[in-house]
Amino acid sequence: MHKLHEDCGVFGVFANACTDVASTVYYGLYALQHRGQEGCGITVNDDGVFCTHKDVGLVNDVFDAETLARLGRGNMAVGHVRYGTTGGRSRVNCQPIEVNHVKGSMAIAHNGNLTNAADLRRRLELDGSIFHTTSDTEIIAYLITRERLRAPSIEQAVRATMDIIDGAYSLVVMSPSKLLAVRDKNGMRPLCYGQCADGSYVVASESCALNAVGATLIRDVRPGEILVFTAQGVRSIDTACGTRPQALCVFEYIYFARSDSVIDGVSVQQARLRAGDFLAQTHPVEADVVVGVPDSGLDAALGYARRSGIPYAIGFVKNKYIGRTFIEPGQSDRENQVRIKLSPIENAVRGKRVVLVDDSIVRGTTSGRIIRLLRQAGAAEVHLRISAPPFLNPCYYGTDIDTRENLIACSHTPAEIAEIIGADSLGYLTIEDAGRLAAGGTAGGFCTACFSGAYPTAVPTCTQKNRFERKLSERTRHEE
Repeated sequence: MHKLHEDCGVFGVFANACTDVASTVYYGLYALQHRGQEGCGITVNDDGVFCTHKDVGLVNDVFDAETLARLGRGNMAVGHVRYGTTGGRSRVNCQPIEVNHVKGSMAIAHNGNLTNAADLRRRLELDGSIFHTTSDTEIIAYLITRERLRAPSIEQAVRATMDIIDGAYSLVVMSPSKLLAVRDKNGMRPLCYGQCADGSYVVASESCALNAVGATLIRDVRPGEILVFTAQGVRSIDTACGTRPQALCVFEYIYFARSDSVIDGVSVQQARLRAGDFLAQTHPVEADVVVGVPDSGLDAALGYARRSGIPYAIGFVKNKYIGRTFIEPGQSDRENQVRIKLSPIENAVRGKRVVLVDDSIVRGTTSGRIIRLLRQAGAAEVHLRISAPPFLNPCYYGTDIDTRENLIACSHTPAEIAEIIGADSLGYLTIEDAGRLAAGGTAGGFCTACFSGAYPTAVPTCTQKNRFERKLSERTRHEE
């Protein structure tokens, strides 16, 4: 199905005593599973001795009780769930990445995408660095290690690295004695921290993961901030804060984040309800029922129904037992794939004029199939409302929108798209309303480049996801 894929999810814990931190990270990653289903991993720190387990697959496939027991106990741990936007799907690209150097070990987990990765990697290779993965996270790890060899502390090494790398990155970095939480200067990807009843600190991509381990949210990591967790408590390094305008990815509120999360002081669910409210005002229609496409379209549909006065109904049942690893059928069976994942509730839509609310249209193929399901269930009319503006530009910061050629809105008007996908009408959220989704929060601004083309950083020259996996014949050859 041509839907957007999630970013990645990071998690870390710093405890005051040696304990079962691996299980804490496991539950945190389970709560972040929606952010990445390609692979996952956990690294445990036991008094400076690191133990890592990672592999492709979902959290409950990669880890079981025996695996967690082998990781052992410790006072720190980091974890990661992956959807790769740089590098292929393989065990070697799973995170955390562990590095051992003369000043000790380091483990790093990364959510985001570097825009200057190709240039940095080439420079590092020419300096003698040998890469074992094809992800941009290893570039960050090498740069931090290089800076650490001449810096007096891991936090100073990370701070120096922040002036070298560009793009989106939320990091959890673990040294033998410290845990660091790092958010890029634009704050493109979310990162927050909280505290458990026993005093241990927890860092996560979303607050829903804090809830999963019984931690109370303290606050979000500020754009450009480094938080350092040690036995003495938590300390903030804010010298990079405020050096760039904040540009949180607005799609965190529209699609990526879980509804029960709070990002930069705003409930994700409330932001989606607000999106539906805006849609009802800008794209009203006479209809009998409002239904949402599970899962991220449900709250926006409820917001549309409340504002319009049109009754809200559950129009689909989603098969909860099909994950992202579900075997995709052949091209001729794409229609059946949608039927297996989504089943319309005929009683809710038969003979009715339906407002269908979804989070996005990429190529239009999935939307068309969902609309056909409603028609076959007896819907008299289907009016599609999208809780995001139309995609017109590629994303370079961790979302797999990498070419204008595959974006239907680049070559067709809303009226033409409606005809192509079989809808009676189509309405998008405006860019202005997208910028109002987090009203009342602490976010200072949003990245809407995939809608507007206004990128907060320099646009990279090399953008292919697998750009570091080219065949030898395609690479520059050097004589020994």
